[in-house]
Amino acid sequence: MNHIKLQLLNNEECEKLLRKLCDAEWIDGKTTAGSQAKTGKINEQIKQSSPLRAEIHAYVQKAMWAHPAIKSFCLPRKLHRFLISKTSLGGGYESHVDNAYMSSGRSDLSFTLCLSDHNQFKGGSLEVDTVMDSVDLELEQGEIVIYPSTSMHRVNTVTEGVRIACVGWIESYLKNEIDRVTLFQLDSGAKGLLAKHGRSEELDLIFLAYTNLLRSLGT
Repeated sequence: MNHIKLQLLNNEECEKLLRKLCDAEWIDGKTTAGSQAKTGKINEQIKQSSPLRAEIHAYVQKAMWAHPAIKSFCLPRKLHRFLISKTSLGGGYESHVDNAYMSSGRSDLSFTLCLSDHNQFKGGSLEVDTVMDSVDLELEQGEIVIYPSTSMHRVNTVTEGVRIACVGWIESYLKNEIDRVTLFQLDSGAKGLLAKHGRSEELDLIFLAYTNLLRSLGT
C-alpha cells in the first residue's frame, strides 16, 4: 500500500481540540455512510453543520498543507467531507471502500488523524488492505495516515476507552495513483540531493522535468 504516516499535531494541540469537543453534539455515524456500509458502522460524529467541525477542519487543513511531505505526496486540490468521529467501547467500522465521488468532490486519498491519547483506549486500529494482505495501522496521538481511497479498509473494534479521530478525503490534481507516487518519489529524491549537494544545473533539469510532468499530468 502506498501511504504516508507522520506526526501532524503535538499532544498539546490534540488535547486543546479534545477539550473543545467535550460539549459537542454527537449524532449517529450511520448518517454519513453509504447504503452498503451503514450496517457495519458503529460510531458517532459531529454534525456537518456544526461551527466547531468547520473550525477544526480549518485548523487541521492548515497544518496538513503546511507539511511539505503531505503536499508532495497528495498534490492536493482540496480537502473535503471532513468528519470528526467518536468510537466507543464495542464500536468500529466494518470493511468498506470510500465512494469515488461525493457531493463535495472526488476521493483520491483518504486520511485519519488520531486526536485521542493511545494510552486511553485499546483496539480501534485502522486496517487497510493491500493486494495480498492488510496493513494494521496503530496511530499515536497527533499522527496522521494518508492512503489511497481505492483501498478496502476498516476500523477495528474498540475494546476499551474512546477513540476520537478526524477523517476526510483529498481530491488531488492527479487522479492516477501511479502518477502521484512517481512524482512524489521524484520530488523527494530531488530535494534530498539539493539538501546534500546544493543546487546544480543537473538538479535544475530534474526540477524542470518534475514541474512539466505535473503540468502535463494534472487534471
